[in-house]
Amino acid sequence: MKNLWIEERITYDGRQLSSHFAYRHYGVMGDVIVGFRGPAHVQITEMVDIEDVRQVAPIASDEMLHFLIEMFEVGLGMMVWVQRFFVLLLFEHLVGYVPPMKLRREGDDLFYEGRKLSVSIATVSPVSGLVHTALNIKKTGAPLPIACLEEMNIDPQVFAREVMDNFCTEVESIAMAKTKVRWVN
Repeated sequence: MKNLWIEERITYDGRQLSSHFAYRHYGVMGDVIVGFRGPAHVQITEMVDIEDVRQVAPIASDEMLHFLIEMFEVGLGMMVWVQRFFVLLLFEHLVGYVPPMKLRREGDDLFYEGRKLSVSIATVSPVSGLVHTALNIKKTGAPLPIACLEEMNIDPQVFAREVMDNFCTEVESIAMAKTKVRWVN
């Protein structure tokens, strides 16, 4: 598993959640987690979550910390597990910055003091499994009251690098764990 922090600001509009995004744009091939910051403006036509589409709930925020995960030879069920694991990893890292009683996780959503902090979706393409998860950096631009990293005094880039490094370490550890056991009857 590779990781890539992208320095340039990117407006996330849903089209980045696609096969080979890191390879096509940055030359990073294979299983990868990518981090970047920028606004989010996802129109209904680009949304993957059918429930959000049915509720006409577009995604918008003026500044977010985005993560894209792509894993090859992984189906949708496993990508939902990867998504939930990643959100738990984010939660664990946030607890290092703020009191745990202020944080809450519900499925793939994170809340801070009762306000939504994150968005997340898992899906598949014909060749890979994909996850997009993002945390609000600022409180503005969303269609509902939100929490943000700014109010927690968290530097988005430092936080992203910590989380991505830890995620890659965990993925590598899981790969090694699979090789050290024998089969049973």
